[in-house]
Amino acid sequence: MTLAAAQHSTRARRALVQLASEDPALGALALWCTHRDAATGPAARTEGTTIHYGPAFETLPPHEQLGVAAHHVLHVALRHGARMGAMGARLGARFDRDIYALAADAVVNEALLAAGYGLPRPAVTLQLLLGRALGRPAGADALAEWDVDRLYLALTGQGGGRRQGPQDGQALDHAPTEAARQIVTETGFSPDLDMRAPDPESPENADEAALWRQHLARALEAGRLAGRGIGTLGHRIADIPAPRIPWEMLLRRALSRALIEGRSPGHTRPARDWIAAEALARATATPTPGFRPATLRRRSAPRIVLAVDASGSVEAGLLDRFAAEVAGIARRLSAEITLMAFDETVHWQQRMDPAQWAQTLSKADWPRGGGTDFGPPVAEALRMHASALVVLSDLDGPFGPAPRSLPVIWACFGPPPGDGPPFGLLLDLGK
Repeated sequence: MTLAAAQHSTRARRALVQLASEDPALGALALWCTHRDAATGPAARTEGTTIHYGPAFETLPPHEQLGVAAHHVLHVALRHGARMGAMGARLGARFDRDIYALAADAVVNEALLAAGYGLPRPAVTLQLLLGRALGRPAGADALAEWDVDRLYLALTGQGGGRRQGPQDGQALDHAPTEAARQIVTETGFSPDLDMRAPDPESPENADEAALWRQHLARALEAGRLAGRGIGTLGHRIADIPAPRIPWEMLLRRALSRALIEGRSPGHTRPARDWIAAEALARATATPTPGFRPATLRRRSAPRIVLAVDASGSVEAGLLDRFAAEVAGIARRLSAEITLMAFDETVHWQQRMDPAQWAQTLSKADWPRGGGTDFGPPVAEALRMHASALVVLSDLDGPFGPAPRSLPVIWACFGPPPGDGPPFGLLLDLGK
């Protein structure tokens, strides 16, 4: 494939030719993008795998045209539009498209500046967001630590950590978002990324993600071997998507297995094949077979117990996300949800209407302080004959003995302390 065949933008032709000459990695990735001239709009804008170049692109000096083209090629290669759509589907009405676009620009700009590109000023960078909005030291390894999803969740106060209580100062819940919006105002930032909303479970989306991982791996290796351009940073860019299964999908699978219609022996009724075998034995004067009970279907609705660590280790935004996912699963599987608050003991429990989960959470009285002990919620779930127990916590506490007949799903944000839970399924909500 030639560069001329791969792109159809007159405005960006010179920049793309220079990109192919100076940066083997981005030059190769540009071949997989569609390039179009736009009649109006900003200097450039990414829509899926298409980059639109507006009239303002021609007014930029050549080195900034090169940087803007590289910026949008990286947006496409890192699938920021599709990932924005997936995050929007996950968070619903609480999703902020502008903050996500800001996070995506910060990661891309940081990588390009580290590779020696020039960008139109002022440019939002990862170092700027970490220092101004999150109050974190902006080290040289920031690119290796932060991807766009994690940065977005941190900027919107949904990235895990301790729930902010009155004694901690509620204003801290929104400080990162307010600081990010101030940066938007100061820099005149305008989103240059359109959101796509693919089905995260569709084969087409999985195939597209796998294809772009292949493109990225090959292009970055070519750049590394050439010793110039973005390829020299490939191993330091945490935003390069890695193949993984989202925690939401893992949770759905685990709960579906736990809630599948159960069967149990009914000793008051014989099995049908035993009736036939017993009749045959009498007719032929042979020994009567041993009694076999019938298998009865479970008639009561399955019950999910969602136990939330109320010791202060679960941040409110994360709880909202997780409870919404559990409520959606319960609706699809016709299951009953019992919400439970615990620390060293179970403080209260309440049956939830899956359609009213947001109101239930907003009115809940969450205890503060105290340690954590997982024995009481496990024991209470067993007493309730729960079909599955889901525990949302930082997993810092004694687990107690493993229950013999209760599927347990542990959900935490980031790696658990120590060796983690000795039984059950572990979900890392930070992935």
